[in-house]
Amino acid sequence: MERVEIMGPAPSTYTRVARMVCEEKAILYDFKPVPPHSPEVNAIHPFGKVPVMRHRDFELCESKAIATYLDLSFPGPKLIPTDPRHAALTEQWVSLVNTKMDGTLVRTYLLNYIFPKGSDGAPDRKVIDAVVPAVKEELDLLDRAVAKGGFLAGDSFTFADINLMPILAYMKNFPESGAAMAAAKSLSAYYDRLAARPSFQNTTPPRR
Repeated sequence: MERVEIMGPAPSTYTRVARMVCEEKAILYDFKPVPPHSPEVNAIHPFGKVPVMRHRDFELCESKAIATYLDLSFPGPKLIPTDPRHAALTEQWVSLVNTKMDGTLVRTYLLNYIFPKGSDGAPDRKVIDAVVPAVKEELDLLDRAVAKGGFLAGDSFTFADINLMPILAYMKNFPESGAAMAAAKSLSAYYDRLAARPSFQNTTPPRR
């Protein structure tokens, strides 16, 4: 079967998600590190966002859609469960992370460190200090969720875990979120356990 092509920047959490799906299912793929709004991305995503995918003559955008296509099209472990309740829980957590937590943890907190907008070129402390309570609240919610069965959606590894892990990788490396992660014992243990998976190790982005 022809190789899949995944395109997007390596540091992008959603690009890493698409690559982790390929790794988990042992799908042969080529990774092309290109930025958002590049010609390759704009040709597939109507808003120039990453990642995008090409398989044979089929092109697709949005990480959840890409994951669903790969999971249905290729052999290997099912990452989106077939049991209705387990599938619904997986979808629930993917939606919670993508529609709410990504905005708090990544778009507001993380990006203010990575792309500082303070007047002196430093992170904007007002923005960071304002969002820290929500960061702690959401990490605590995740801590309680994984404490139940050891995974985000039930008691086995699913796409919901893949979708979360790249975000947690960043949360461990910044002051307030790192302290909150250290205090969240179940979440820290969950992260350490899943970070040992080859899919996570093989998609680690280069250090900035």
